[in-house]
Amino acid sequence: MRYLEKIVGREEVTAKAVGARRAGRRVVFTNGCFDLLHVGHVRYLAAARDAGDLLIVGLNDDASVRRLKGPSRPLVPEAARAEVVAALAAVDYVTLFSEDTPYALICAVAPDVLVKGSDWAADQVVGREAVEAHGGRVLLIPVVAGFSTTTLVERLRRG
Repeated sequence: MRYLEKIVGREEVTAKAVGARRAGRRVVFTNGCFDLLHVGHVRYLAAARDAGDLLIVGLNDDASVRRLKGPSRPLVPEAARAEVVAALAAVDYVTLFSEDTPYALICAVAPDVLVKGSDWAADQVVGREAVEAHGGRVLLIPVVAGFSTTTLVERLRRG
């Protein structure tokens, strides 16, 4: 299961980003909970990968998901979510973060491209200023209509 080697800590993922940039590669970063992975996630991560040469995914740990989404979330534990995201060909590395936002992780990785879904306003993307300060850019990727974990959970609860 080689994809498990893609799940790394903050120090290692930061070193991977530094090495990639030294080699002239463009580093892309995105983040999320990725609870109940669906086609919207898959398309989003594939598009994020197309924006550069190395895709790093910051994954909210279980405690931060609960703080953000409520006590009934996540549905899938962090280790399993990390494994599923890491198994995607588009993803180069996955690293967990425990903070409510990925700001510190973004500052450590210093990506060339910071990716979020188009449901965010560019000026509201956490880490935008830090990325733009070193010459990077923010890319908003269109969301796939009708697919969100929250929507799927609501459908399941309604039966």
